[in-house]
Amino acid sequence: MKLLGVIFVLGLMHSVYSQRTPTISYISQEQIKDIGGTVEFVCSVQYSQDYPVLWIKVNKNREDQLPISTNTALIIRDSRFALRSDPSSSTYTLQIKDIQETDAGFYLCQILISTSSKISAEVELQVRRPPIISDNSTRSLVVSEGQPVELNCYAGGFPTPRISWRRENNAILPTGGSIYRGNTLKIAHVRKEDRGTYYCVAENGVGRGARRNINLEIEFAPVITAPRPRLGQALQYDMDLECHVEAYPPPGITWHKDEVQLSNNQHYSISHFATADEYTDTTLRVITIEKKQYGEYVCKAANKLGTAETRVELFEVAVPNINYPGLRWGGSQRQGASMWLLTVSAIFTFTKCIT
Repeated sequence: MKLLGVIFVLGLMHSVYSQRTPTISYISQEQIKDIGGTVEFVCSVQYSQDYPVLWIKVNKNREDQLPISTNTALIIRDSRFALRSDPSSSTYTLQIKDIQETDAGFYLCQILISTSSKISAEVELQVRRPPIISDNSTRSLVVSEGQPVELNCYAGGFPTPRISWRRENNAILPTGGSIYRGNTLKIAHVRKEDRGTYYCVAENGVGRGARRNINLEIEFAPVITAPRPRLGQALQYDMDLECHVEAYPPPGITWHKDEVQLSNNQHYSISHFATADEYTDTTLRVITIEKKQYGEYVCKAANKLGTAETRVELFEVAVPNINYPGLRWGGSQRQGASMWLLTVSAIFTFTKCIT
């Protein structure tokens, strides 16, 4: 009878033990690793002797699943992966060497109980990645003066990159200061002085960071200045009249006298020299000045945003302006100027002797 009782108790205990539900008693915490490093995931289970225990990789969007191992055997063939098991503690350790960016995701320790029942626990692997500026960031922008502007910069990477803005040569930003932090740089009313190169910088402590140059071009109406609004020159000499034009898009530039547009001929020579997209120097050379060529000249510039003009007066003088860079003279003019200089010198010498 005692033997029957012992057998009954053992049978009952086996029945109870076999009916216990498998559980996962431990799984590693979230892991953050560098590319090229090594990581280990540990999973401890209980009452799972009769059930398969798997490691499964799930990607970030939780759509694709990749079985890696079952019990003590690897399923995938990849020398970077290794599996260790400890029967005494029912522990399964998954190791990944030479970590790649694609290894980031969730790793599931899973006990399959039936076709419709399973027990799972997961650990996330985050892989540090240097910043990469996204394609949906601003590359360049052309706007008209006075309009609002938004420059956007987004970057991927882990940890999440920090975005900052700077201008070329550390110039002051339209928002004030030399640095602005945030994904979007907003300018409420852009001015032509705001044009230029802006730098979007993404940093997260991994690698050297990333930078994108963003060119902001401002369309604005012409602004004209005359460095010498009044110029004197003698008859039969040449003289250059100059204007500086600032505008974008590049304007059409014309010279006028007495409401008549001038062109290149034996009396005038017009030239334009663009020093940058927004700057143009224009020169009107008055050739071998005649009496009728004295007076007021108008320099005009026009683009789709407006027009502007300034005036330059050419007046007659008795003494030729021989030091002016635009002066051009022939042999007789040079001889006449030399005689004039000799005369002035002689008068000065004679006056000095008398005194």
